[in-house]
Amino acid sequence: MSIFKGAGVAIVTPMKENEEISYEKLEELIEWQIEQGTDCIIIAGTTGESSTLTTEEHNEVIRAAVRFVNHRIPVVAGTGSNCTREAIHLSKEAEAAGADGLLAVTPYYNKATQDGLVKYYTGIAEAVKLPIIMYNVPGRTGVNILPETAAKLFSDVENIVGIKEASGNVAQAAKTMYLTDGKIDLYSGEDGIVVPLLAIGAKGVISVWSNIAPREVHEMCAAFEAGDVARAARMQLQAQPLVEALFREVNPIPVKKALNLMGKEVGPLRSPLTEMTQAGTEKLAEAMRAYGIALA
Repeated sequence: MSIFKGAGVAIVTPMKENEEISYEKLEELIEWQIEQGTDCIIIAGTTGESSTLTTEEHNEVIRAAVRFVNHRIPVVAGTGSNCTREAIHLSKEAEAAGADGLLAVTPYYNKATQDGLVKYYTGIAEAVKLPIIMYNVPGRTGVNILPETAAKLFSDVENIVGIKEASGNVAQAAKTMYLTDGKIDLYSGEDGIVVPLLAIGAKGVISVWSNIAPREVHEMCAAFEAGDVARAARMQLQAQPLVEALFREVNPIPVKKALNLMGKEVGPLRSPLTEMTQAGTEKLAEAMRAYGIALA
């Protein structure tokens, strides 16, 4: 059984002006996401600025999300690292906190070989019982999980159940599905190609877009699941200018700006990320209004 189907939100980590985590705002965001129909909360992922969280903050934000959600929908915890030992530690902590699954990004900067990726994911999986979704985002990490490697891990390791595919390469995703007989739980990691990946058997999306339009992303996935492919495709295409605006600057700079423009008050980014440029902000606001999102 899949950890979730449909729209999972790669939720931001709201900050106070002094850059401390705002747990009050995090609870508000989670409540809004559940009210709007989101199917899963992905906490402490890369959109959640995990690379700038201390280990203690990382663990606490996962515990808080599990507590706030209170079993209403699944919670998937981001626990990947460029150090296997750290990834194992974070994964054990997330399991103890009550997370329903793990999202483990590939090691970044040190550019593991494919054999290194096998050892990395196998090491995490052997340390916990939770189901694990591999996260392939070579544009950010510098390493690509090849379809053959994903298929080997899925075949050989019982609790490696899925992959978040954010290479932007539909052909690569299709090969991964082919090599696993369509059985791996594929999730789109690119908001611009959710429906194309659903068409080759994806279970849903782990989405940045869902931070600001959770109802729409959920309904798009639900429409496809119900067989209304035409409606799902229309919703995907309608959102294209907004999705492009959300990635005009490096994620999560634009999505945090978008939430603040909506009056959600998610606060600043942690350095080395900086606030969105004025030109980018204007384009983002224009795309949000055109999509029908009310600004504060």
